[in-house]
Amino acid sequence: MVNVIIDNIKISVPEGTTIMEAAKMAGIPIPKLCYLKGINEIGACRVCVVEVVGKYRLLTSCNNCVEEGMEVKTNSPKVRLSRKRTVQLILSEHNCECAVCARSRNCTLQTVANDLNMIDHPFKSEYKKEPWNKKFPLIRDSAKCIKCMRCIQICDKVQGLHIWDVESTGSRTTVHVSKQRKIEESDCALCGQCITHCPVGALRERDDTDRVWAAIDNQETITVAQVAPAVRTAWGEALGLSPEEATVGKIMDALKRMGVDYVFDTTFSADLTIMEEGNEFLQRLGSGQLNARPMFTSCCPGWIRFIKSQYPHLVPQLSTAKSPQQMFGAVMKTYFAQSIGVSPEKIHTISIMPCIAKKGERKMELFDGEYAGCDVDTVLTTRELNRMMRSAHLDPKVLKDIPCDELMREGSGAGVIFGATGGVMEAALRSAYYLVTGTNPDADAFSIVRSQKFGQEHVEAEVTIKDTTVRAAVVSGLGNARKLIDAIERGEVHYDFVEVMACPGGCVGGGGQPIHDGEELAFERGKNLYFLDKNAKIRFSHENQDVLKLYEKFFEKPLSHKAHALLHTDHNAWDMPKNTH
Repeated sequence: MVNVIIDNIKISVPEGTTIMEAAKMAGIPIPKLCYLKGINEIGACRVCVVEVVGKYRLLTSCNNCVEEGMEVKTNSPKVRLSRKRTVQLILSEHNCECAVCARSRNCTLQTVANDLNMIDHPFKSEYKKEPWNKKFPLIRDSAKCIKCMRCIQICDKVQGLHIWDVESTGSRTTVHVSKQRKIEESDCALCGQCITHCPVGALRERDDTDRVWAAIDNQETITVAQVAPAVRTAWGEALGLSPEEATVGKIMDALKRMGVDYVFDTTFSADLTIMEEGNEFLQRLGSGQLNARPMFTSCCPGWIRFIKSQYPHLVPQLSTAKSPQQMFGAVMKTYFAQSIGVSPEKIHTISIMPCIAKKGERKMELFDGEYAGCDVDTVLTTRELNRMMRSAHLDPKVLKDIPCDELMREGSGAGVIFGATGGVMEAALRSAYYLVTGTNPDADAFSIVRSQKFGQEHVEAEVTIKDTTVRAAVVSGLGNARKLIDAIERGEVHYDFVEVMACPGGCVGGGGQPIHDGEELAFERGKNLYFLDKNAKIRFSHENQDVLKLYEKFFEKPLSHKAHALLHTDHNAWDMPKNTH
């Protein structure tokens, strides 16, 4: 232990503790902009400087450790002046139009400036505006970049894609797409982790809320919305609601109040996905197709983009099943359209997702008879849903818990846990066990595939179903996925079935979720989904009566000709820019 004094408070902390961490233990917060524990500890912003008695220069507290007898001042006149000048210089190169920024009221720079009581900045404003493709799902505003390097470090160290890099030197230093590429020419997976870790509004999702309002306002259009399982764990965070208050039924009420005609829960199509993907897995396993390499899940579009650019030779190992989002859209434009007696062209399908990559996935084409279009017309992130609710002046406290519309109302606990890493695997194993044995396992029999902590590299398990042993693995985060795939390719491990989620922790930690700077909430949000599963009336996808009716009336059975036409896809139908590293 090391004894130090911080702002006249004596404290003992373990050797190797940074000054910032030691101050936090003493209840003294130190402002910061670039710091991310274990990822970005480079002292680039210099907002976290402190004064150490006996030293002439101020020290960055994020990457300097305490020493025995050290006396630290975190709020001395010298520190305050330095911080103020530093932030004033940062603001001189930052577009300060906060009123029209997606991160207003949730911007770390804005908070730091307000805390320093800055009501003006004396330096001339000069920032560079770089061109950007505004149609791409991920938007970068160079005029707001503060060069903290967080996006670079997250993409390099956690996701392993190296999409961002530093350009130029000195005062011209900036961050841009690496190798002087345009973003649409890069192998970006659209995971959005750079967005959720950016402290300002330099990175954001493409805003599609006006597109939804236009569809709602069009009297000739029928709007149909779906809400992903992971959204219910986070939408209330930005609105001051507790997890108990922020039910999915209140999202349905909000959508109805905004004018959406029909509202549904993507849990329904998650169950439908399990019916298709689970049967496909058993078919491939029984035919010996998985003797050399496993079947990979196909629910995550960020993962699909990753494997197509990094390991294109493994694309045939992907399940051909569409994601729950796309299956929902396909069912809406066919079965649902027929049931309400309208042509699919009049239906506008809206997805509320925790994900940026879903905005890219929605362009997947659907062909059915004479209809040619998209399964899903517009995708909104959880953050965009929150913004729409605010623009509609909806008070979240008056929202009621209402059910989804009929026909596709039912959803199982197995479908709910799709939002957490390991959830797809667990749901699939529950139904695979039934399909093989004709009886249900204990609903929690396969909880072994759940991650035990945030950031866990991967989870593996051997599961016995009748006389067959299934070797399964679950991984989240693309850096972790790369390690696992490389181990498979080297022959060090062998699995039959592998679930991959692009975002650490799964969809609950998606790039479209509410942003809490410096906090990782995916694991806690995942616990909420498992709680909902535990208390669900139905915990098996194959017991979803609305799904069973869909097969009876429309698809006949899983993997039927019609099911293949509408619920499965050809992953080679579109190309990704190849890995250039």
